Amino acid sequence: MGDHQTGLTAAEVAERRAEGRVNDVPDAPVRTTSEILRANVLTPVNGIMGSLLVLILAAGFPGDALFAGVIISNSLIGTIQEFRARKALAALAVLSAPKARVVRDGATIDVGVSEVVADELLELRPGDQVVVDGKVATAAGLEVDESLLTGESDPVDKNDGDVVLSGSFVVAGSGRYIATAIGTGSYAANLAEEARRFDLANSELRSGVDKVLRWLTLIIPPAAGLLLLRLLVTEDRWQDALRGTVAAAVAMVPDGLVLLTSLSFIVGVVALARRRALARELASIELLARVDTLCLDKTGTITTGEIAYAGLEALGSITDSDAAAAVGALAASDPSPNPTLTAIASSLTDPGWGVVETMPFSSSRKWASARFETGNGPTRLYHLGAPDVLLPEGEWSTARNRVAELADEGRRVLLATQSTQEPDANPEELPANRLPLCLVLLEDTVKAEAPEILAWFADQGLDIKVISGDHPATVAAAARRAGIAGAGSDAAVDARNLPENPEELADALAESVVFGRVTPHQKQAMVGALQARGRTVAMTGDGVNDVLALKDADM
Repeated sequence: MGDHQTGLTAAEVAERRAEGRVNDVPDAPVRTTSEILRANVLTPVNGIMGSLLVLILAAGFPGDALFAGVIISNSLIGTIQEFRARKALAALAVLSAPKARVVRDGATIDVGVSEVVADELLELRPGDQVVVDGKVATAAGLEVDESLLTGESDPVDKNDGDVVLSGSFVVAGSGRYIATAIGTGSYAANLAEEARRFDLANSELRSGVDKVLRWLTLIIPPAAGLLLLRLLVTEDRWQDALRGTVAAAVAMVPDGLVLLTSLSFIVGVVALARRRALARELASIELLARVDTLCLDKTGTITTGEIAYAGLEALGSITDSDAAAAVGALAASDPSPNPTLTAIASSLTDPGWGVVETMPFSSSRKWASARFETGNGPTRLYHLGAPDVLLPEGEWSTARNRVAELADEGRRVLLATQSTQEPDANPEELPANRLPLCLVLLEDTVKAEAPEILAWFADQGLDIKVISGDHPATVAAAARRAGIAGAGSDAAVDARNLPENPEELADALAESVVFGRVTPHQKQAMVGALQARGRTVAMTGDGVNDVLALKDADM
């Protein structure tokens, strides 16, 4: 096996290819064309009507075969809708990177994702997607966004030996990692495969109609046989007897009920399509009307996924205006601001101070800094970052307590400090004489329409549950601002403490509304636990971490 500098050799790559140890992910197990046609054409009503069609044609009366239109209509309506849904489902992809950057024989080259082999050494840079699971070999300030997989919105630091999962993105730093799971064994491939499996919607209306049709398949043949015997006695020609029998049998089949049910479903499907919602199958419309529990993800559902500036709290004798000027200058000084600095810069005015030097934010340091010429005395050095890092040890207990209070409320808190430091000092080291200026408050941006929509759902009697991979207090804060009842921060549940037993899990779901740190498989288990209690569950979410629950939910 190659080392962390040179990677695999050409011979080692060829050996792994010969052994089939390549990142080959088979086609998604979506419903095939034959399965869709079989499900929509070979139905009980089509079987009955098709048999009668053969008999009427055999009797020589093609003009009486107009009832065949019911067969065609029933088949086309369901087939077309399922083909549309299959196209959307098959397009589901966790991995979007067309190329992977690998190190082979000491050289870095770009290869197709499917050409990556086991034990491959891959290189990561900002903006890259992790294409296979692996273990970090070297890291330099490497930060990975795993929100697509876990729902956790904050970037995750990755150091030597840490695991990286396929489907995550690099947001800062660089590094190299060794592939440990490829193809169908990777995290992203497993999630996508489970998401694409097809299950029929549990439609009570469709089940009721099918039950009636099953009874008719037992009743119609003997009844038609007796009628045919009687008509053979009274009619001159056997063809006329058969014609009369078929006419009577067609009248016994509730084909209009089946067609009306399909048409009712299709009207609802079209109405949803106009609102940019695709129903996977026709019966989904019925389930939508029966939903009594709504499970929501936070990011992308309740919130926009963007950070918003929520104000600042000056500390000590610092005035709000001085604190705002310092923070505004810091946010504006970064040439490549992250989303947090962008949110701050859009809300605070840049005082226009001359920038002497800057140190961009890094999650390994957990702060950013800038030195300014303010036109009033010597240069000023400001830092902005995590309070636990910037607050001087053993000092400012009041500020520490306030940070803890705000964190419990689900607020994201940064600390701004001012200090003096010699210009030739190492800018990556924190000066000892830091003076805390203010706390900068941030929060998730709640969608403008979310409170009204969620209030409407509550008025309809739906039981709302918020299940997210984010921190419980953060999830509770967003849910509370969206107007969800019972979303107090003290009531938020850390899913890492939830039981695995379905009955106990259902009890926990009945007692609480907000759940944080929820894994994709826990979301799936939550949906199953609710369904086991007789609930009809709708699930909303926009991340791959939601797809398992989305797939198992009734809607």
